[in-house]
Order: sequence, then structure tokens, then C-alpha cells
Amino acid sequence: MRSTSISDAGAGDPKPSLWARLGGFAFRRRWAVVGAWVVALFVIFASAGVIGGSNESSFESRDSESQRGFLVLEEYFDGSGTQLSGTIVFRAEQGVDDPEVVAAMSKLFDEVEVYEEVIVVSPYSEVGARQGLVATKGPEAGRIAYAQVDVADGTGEFRASEIGADIVDLVDGIDIVGLDVEVGGQALATFEPPQAELIGLAFAIVILILAFGSVLAMGLPIGVALAGVTAGAALITLLSNVMSVPDFAVTVGAMIGLGVGIDYALFIVTRYREGLHIGLEPERATVVAIDTAGRAVVFAGFTVVISLLGMYVMGLPFINGLATGAAVTVLITMIASVTLLPAFLGFAQGRVEVTRWRGIIAAGLVAIALLGLGLKIQPLVFAAPLAVIVLLASLAIAPLRKELPPRKVKPLRETFAYRWSRFVQHRPWAIALGVAALLLIMTLPVLGLRLGFSDESNFAEDTTTRQAYDMITEGFGAGANGPLILATEISGPADFETLTQLVATLDQTEGVASTAGPIPNDPTAPEAAIIRVIPTTGPQDAATDQLVRDLRDDVIPGVVGDSGQEIYVSGFVAGQIDFSTYLSERIPYFFAAVLTLSFLLLMMVFRSLLVPLKAVIMNLLSIGAAYGVVVMIFQWGWGASLFNTSGGPIEPFIPMMMFAIVFGLSMDYEVFLLSRVKEEYDRTGDAVNSVADGLAATARVITAAAAIMVVVFGSFILEENRIIKMMGLGLAVAIFIDATLVRMLLVPATMELLGEKNWWLPRWIDRILPT
Repeated sequence: MRSTSISDAGAGDPKPSLWARLGGFAFRRRWAVVGAWVVALFVIFASAGVIGGSNESSFESRDSESQRGFLVLEEYFDGSGTQLSGTIVFRAEQGVDDPEVVAAMSKLFDEVEVYEEVIVVSPYSEVGARQGLVATKGPEAGRIAYAQVDVADGTGEFRASEIGADIVDLVDGIDIVGLDVEVGGQALATFEPPQAELIGLAFAIVILILAFGSVLAMGLPIGVALAGVTAGAALITLLSNVMSVPDFAVTVGAMIGLGVGIDYALFIVTRYREGLHIGLEPERATVVAIDTAGRAVVFAGFTVVISLLGMYVMGLPFINGLATGAAVTVLITMIASVTLLPAFLGFAQGRVEVTRWRGIIAAGLVAIALLGLGLKIQPLVFAAPLAVIVLLASLAIAPLRKELPPRKVKPLRETFAYRWSRFVQHRPWAIALGVAALLLIMTLPVLGLRLGFSDESNFAEDTTTRQAYDMITEGFGAGANGPLILATEISGPADFETLTQLVATLDQTEGVASTAGPIPNDPTAPEAAIIRVIPTTGPQDAATDQLVRDLRDDVIPGVVGDSGQEIYVSGFVAGQIDFSTYLSERIPYFFAAVLTLSFLLLMMVFRSLLVPLKAVIMNLLSIGAAYGVVVMIFQWGWGASLFNTSGGPIEPFIPMMMFAIVFGLSMDYEVFLLSRVKEEYDRTGDAVNSVADGLAATARVITAAAAIMVVVFGSFILEENRIIKMMGLGLAVAIFIDATLVRMLLVPATMELLGEKNWWLPRWIDRILPT
């Protein structure tokens, strides 16, 4: 990437760069570019609407014991125990065998089984009786029971949630004194979350107006981001038909795309306005902006994409789909920033510097309306019609048409950011060591990180999902919320006898609350059998993980001996444990791949050895600190009640997703800051003032960009899905740390310490690196 100052970008070039030509083309042919985008968006949306999606994803790991057990269950037991499942749990003070209760609940189960996506195992059925779905011990014996609701493979999480909501409506129609019915299981969990994207947009409008002082300049990044995010969501829907894509990939894509889309456009519009301020014509200012900031945006965007696609190293379809969905959204948003945005600038031209009171008021009302929609506060939604009224009223009310005075632009070396950089550069050792120590202390909780899947005990206490979990715990013990299934094929009576001996051993095994079985697939001619094992601890408990290992390593081999019979510890909980183990083993390879590629890319861009090395180390520090905060809140439970959840394990793909996203986004700020520092250094040769000048030139825009990112990501904390909460908080903390402690303190301090060495690159490396 050739460094170019704002005053000479493209000037005197016999052949303008690709980026300069792209910016000029989009500016001049703005109608054609916008038209092409409108047609492309129409085709994408129409295709997504006609074809639809197929969110089929699973947490199965390759060649695991649970996976081999699933194969037995699929072949001999119609897949029972291999799918996501829910429960219909009920407590009857008069007893679950009361005729009125039996009639009402049997009718409910029949109504639920009408849905072709589910299979209901009633506690009143022969299969349910064998599986022990009625409590037989403790004070709740005979008063608590549950039906198992298996959701067919390929049923998306959103569809399963809809079925869960319908079941809740059916339950509300039951009115029997003493009967309490709850719908449990994450598969059937119903959510009515706030629209986090709208909340993020509302705050982004406010931040952009404060940063730009211009309504039109604010609207351009918002428009570009929305185009990229909506196109990305539709493409994710289409991708789900050809690869395994989880339902929440759309939410993750929107979270990332909205943040980077606004940021990328923000950097380009800021550079465009700088050009106008020094007297460039709008077209020339657009060319310069795309040739400088746009060039950095493309590199930063590809860095994020590469970081996300690095997750392919994990080798799992579920992870590949999640990575591809997020990467596609970022890629589309990046393309919109360097094609659609310069076309918009062609329409806006010098009007980005003009703001009237009517625009400020209308934009504020739109922000309030978006906030109302996001938080589902109906009175605030009426702000949208008020915005229209304000714009119409401005035709008759002269004061509303009055322009706001332009902001006074301070010389670069009179800004607070320049003085701050010089303050840091005069105390480089103290600041560098102090900030590094603080970030390392914040990273310490990561040493106790436990990967795993959380269970329904993390849902809010007033949800039917949590109440169903608690009811099962009262009647059957916490382990009944996630039973283990031991599956095996049977070749003769001896194998069945071995299973009988195993049941007797399991009943004496520490950590096992109860067993049911062996249950053959065919009582007259069994070809396979299962044993249901109820642990004493819940699905997310570390003791349950240990029980699975003990069964596999000691208990089952001790009973089977040399017979050669294969008995697999399977079921959904065991599958999640295997998935977590698999990811834990492969995460180091992913980290190594992303770090290596990012280092090489930065070295090519900045023609330096130490700058990319520092960038990698600093990004690791900010990510580590964010990990520490996530562990303290979501694993240790410190303040978890504030987020309407509780402590539990960290989902195994969260550290990987956070690493890919944060590392890519941190590189954005690194590129935007250092590319400007490099421009100043190439222009002046002053290693000291180039740092201060670069920081002063980019501080306002990086601060605004980071604030938008923090708000956008932070708004997702309001979602009810624990995974999205965790991602939102972790990303918001990481970006905040990166834009403050790292970018405003560590970078100027370390660059001051290294001086000219920042830009040192051995000649032999320079020769072999592509430009």
C-alpha cells in the first residue's frame, strides 16, 4: 500500500492508482453506481425471499465417541437423543395420574405432536414409562413429570422458538387447580428481545452528529452500513442452503457489519471533508479520500475477513458457516464503502458542510424513534412522525431553515490530541509499562477459563424455560436436565447381560443419580440398546464433564473387559463436551494462523518489522483483557445479575469468534492511525512529530468510530440470548480498551521508544515482500 499525503494523492501521477480511478468513477457515474446497487440488493433480497434459508447446524465434533453413539441412535432408535430437544414439565398437587390431569396433558401432547418438526415422548406412554419421565423419589414423587419434545434435524432455531411460543399459548389454555405447566429446553426457548441493531443505530446517529456537526455527513455512513448489513443478512440466508450456518449468524453478522460499516464510511467521509477544508473540489476530494482512507479501509476490511476465515482451521461445518456469514457481511460492507459511498458523495458534494436546525431536530427525533423501536417503548416511536412534521414545518418557519455556524477547525498542533501525544512521548517508559501491567492484570482471569455450553439455569428466573429447569431439578435432580445416553449394538445375549451388569455398576458410581435401562430397540429381537444415565449435577457443571470422562476411561472398560463390546457415552450433553474438547485442542492452531497472516500483511503494508510485531502484541493484550472481563462476569458470575444471567462455562466458540473479530477490528484502528503516521513520516522524515501529527489527525475520528463500535456492540447486551450478550460485552470492552489504553497510550509511547527503528526493515525482506 503506497503511502500518500492528502495534498498529493494522485497529483502528478502519470497513471492514477486503482483506488483513485475507482473513487473518480463512482463520483462521476453516481447514478449508474447507485442504480447497480439497487438492482443488486433487489436481486439478493428477492432470491433470499424465494429460496429461503435452511439453518441446519449442529455441535457435533468429528469422529468423537458421542458422534459414534449418535449413529447407533439414528440407525436403531429413529434418532431419539441426537437432536435438540425441549420438555413440557408439569407439577400436579393432586398427582400426575389424576384423571383430569391425565386428560388435559394427553390432549396437550397430541396438539403439540401435530407439528411435523417434533416428536413427543409422553410420560404416560410405554416408552416414557421405560425412560422414567415421572418422579418416583423425594417429596415430589408422583407429582412432577415431563414429556420429551424432540426437534427434528434441520429445524432452525427460530422455527423451534416459534413452536415453543405456540406450546406456551396452548399451555395458557389449561386451567386446572393445582396444575402448573412449564415449557423447557433451549430448543423451545422463546425470546422477545429488544432490537439491538436499532438501539445501536440510534446512538450512532447522536455520536456521528457530535463528531461531524453535520446531518448529511452523519447520514452517509449510516446509509452505507445499512446497505452492507442488509445485503449481508440476505446472503447469509442464501448461504445457509449450501453450508451449515447457525441461526444467530445473522445477528453476529449484523453486529459486526453495522460497526465496521459505520466506521469505514466515517474514515472516508472525514478524509473527504479534510480535502474540502483545504480547498479541493468535491470530485478531487473524493478521489483523495478513496486513494488514502479508502485504501486503508480495503486493507482493514480484508484483515477482518482473513481473521474470520481463519476459523476454517477448526475444520467444523458449524464454525465454517459462522465465519463465512460474518466475513461475507464485512466484505459487502467494505465494498459499499469504496463504491456506494463515493457515489453518495457525488450527490452530496459541498452540502456535507451545511447543517440546518431542521436537520438536527429531525435527526434527533429519528434517533429517539429508533431507540423506542429497539426498546419496544411505544411512546418514543411517535418521534418518527414528528421528524417528518419538523421537515415540513421548516418550509414555513424561517428559523428552522437557518444554517448552523461551521465549526472552527484548529491547527493540527493546537489540538488536544497533539498535546496529549507529546505528553505521552515525554513519559514513554512509565506509560508503556503501566498500561501493559494493567492489561496483564485484567487478563489473569483467563487462566481459569472453562469452555463448555451453558444450560437453562442461566435464563432469567421469570422465564418459563428457567422455571421448567427448576421444576425438573426438584423432581428428578439437576442432571435430569441433560441425561447421558449410553448406546451400543447387541450381537447376542451376552452383550445384553453386560449391559445389565453395567447398570448395576452405574447405580453405585459416584456422580450418577439414577439409571433407566437397558432399553432395547426391539424387545423380541434386540439389535441395539441404550441406558439413560441421570447425573447428580447439571449439564453445565464441571462434575458432569468429569463423570463423562470417568465413564469412558474407567467404569465402562471395567465392566466390558475383553469382550470387545463398544458402549458409547452419547447424548446431547456428551456431544457438547466432545465439541468443547475438540475446539479447545484446535484453538492454538487458529490463533497461530491469524497472528502469522496479520503480521505478514502489516509488514507488507508498512514496510516495517517492528510495527507489525508491536501491533500483534498490543492486540493480544487488549483481547486478553476483554477475555478477562468476560470470564469474571459470565463464568465467575460477578455482576451477572445485572445482565439478567448467571455464571457458567464460556461457550467454546466465543473466544475464537471474539479473537477473530477483535483482532481484525483492532487492526482497523492500527491501520488508520499508522497509515497517517507513515504519511507524515514519509513527508517529513521526523520520527517524533510524525507520531504526534498522525495521532492528532486521526484521534477525533478514531474516538468517534470506537464510540460507535462500543455502543453498537454494547447494545447487544440487552438481547436475551446469553451467547449474544457475551459477544456484545466482550467486543465492546475490547474495542474500548483498544481505542483508549492501546491507541492513545501504548502506541505513542512505544513508537517514541523505538524512534527511527519503527520503520526498519531488513533489505532482503524488503526485496521478497510484494508491494
